Amino acid sequence: MPTTNAVILRPRFKIELPKPNESVLQKFRNCKKTQFDFIVSSIDDHVFIKFPKHKQHFWSPQLHLEINAVDEETCVLHGLFGPNPTVWTFFMFLHFLVAGLFIAFGVWAYTNWTLKSDFAIQISLMLLMVVIWFALYFAGSIGKASSKNEMLELRAFMNKILD
Repeated sequence: MPTTNAVILRPRFKIELPKPNESVLQKFRNCKKTQFDFIVSSIDDHVFIKFPKHKQHFWSPQLHLEINAVDEETCVLHGLFGPNPTVWTFFMFLHFLVAGLFIAFGVWAYTNWTLKSDFAIQISLMLLMVVIWFALYFAGSIGKASSKNEMLELRAFMNKILD
């Protein structure tokens, strides 16, 4: 599962399958009843594979598959690894909050600069927002690295179902 971009936090992949869309989806629907190592759920052309609650931690990944028909005999599987959607939403909220505060402190600094007032505090707060943004990025990278083996388990399970 090599990626060409080391900055990616949510790895993606694409596989062309020489099977009809519905037969692949049916394989995933059938595996719900025969195995208990993963939770498999499906809605339309989407399949979600995740770990049971007792095996999950904060950065536990899940695998989202979208299986689209190309024609009657082939389909394309798009895969996306990521944390729980609630965790990801919170993580993105923090990024937008930091970006919003950076802009607000920048406007405040510019206002003080045009009024010929001291603006060192605002510049310091802007630099703090940059530091916090880097800390969030590295926290996400560490979370991804800590769950690499789990991503490989999810990928191996997906391959087992597809074979």
